[in-house]
Amino acid sequence: MREIKKPSTARCTLKEYVSYLLGEPLRGSCSRLGEIIEITHDSVNRFLLREEYTSEDLFNEIKGKIELKGGILSIDDTVIDKPYSTRQGIIDYYWSGKHHRVILGINLITLYYTNLSGISVPVSFRIYKKEDGKSKHDYFREMLKEVKAGGIKAEYVTGDSWYASTENLKFLKEEKIGFMFGIERNRKISLEKGSEQQVQRVEIPEEGLNCYLPKFGEIKVYNQKFKEENRYYIIYLPEIETLRGLKREEFERVHDTHWGIEQYHRVLKQVCNLEGFQVRTELAIRNHIFSALCGYVQLSLVKAKGEIANCYEISRKLFLEVIAKFIRENSEKFEFVSSHS
Repeated sequence: MREIKKPSTARCTLKEYVSYLLGEPLRGSCSRLGEIIEITHDSVNRFLLREEYTSEDLFNEIKGKIELKGGILSIDDTVIDKPYSTRQGIIDYYWSGKHHRVILGINLITLYYTNLSGISVPVSFRIYKKEDGKSKHDYFREMLKEVKAGGIKAEYVTGDSWYASTENLKFLKEEKIGFMFGIERNRKISLEKGSEQQVQRVEIPEEGLNCYLPKFGEIKVYNQKFKEENRYYIIYLPEIETLRGLKREEFERVHDTHWGIEQYHRVLKQVCNLEGFQVRTELAIRNHIFSALCGYVQLSLVKAKGEIANCYEISRKLFLEVIAKFIRENSEKFEFVSSHS
């Protein structure tokens, strides 16, 4: 946990900065926020350079506000586009699923929790940095230990095929946590020990197939059609008898919950202004990203209270009154030859 050595004298606070990110329809800047709340852009910049917010600070934003037992943890990462930046520190070249090519940007890794009431929030994050000497798998295991120590007792951990390494699966098995991961179609499974074949060459029944994963143990395999293509998933539960009797309805529940992390990435970029920042130092960038994550947490908590129907509602309704006032005040001033009234 970061240590605050003295009370903040900054005229810009986390609450103000997060509120600005949720309300700004364009790309944000320190100057723009300063203009809106009538402070200098230096005051905003000082806020972004003062603290060193961490993943633990993010967890503290949700602790005590949602139930942490049961539920599903999902791991995934996204690339924050920085096409006009230079390669340095946390800004590097990464594969982008959006652009389908390697781009210059920042790789944000998130552990995303959905509790039994359906409330979904980011609970841990890392920003990939080559100099850390860690892989995304290292970050994943580190984050999982972190949230488990914080009190989360998830029923499942889910992720795509990138995170389905044997090392990760064995780690979850040792932690006695169930999981569902996508796997590549050429991943090998065993219908009986000593005989291996690619999962794409095996007939997978609707109710799933109990089998073995080499160097791991017993699992259950499901397939799901997506755009005329078969996608394959493996499920594991610590209780083997429960695993063997698992129904497709349970697989679909876990699968559908996992896809919530894709929507989370869209909301971060479209509503929380994750990509809309114009700061250059690594510390300021990190604090901006933390603030965007806090914005998502606040949207989720407000949605859970029934005050908004979805995370897009606030930004969609934000300017209704302003636009309506503009129409009322100006429609009578304009002169149109083709007007019929």
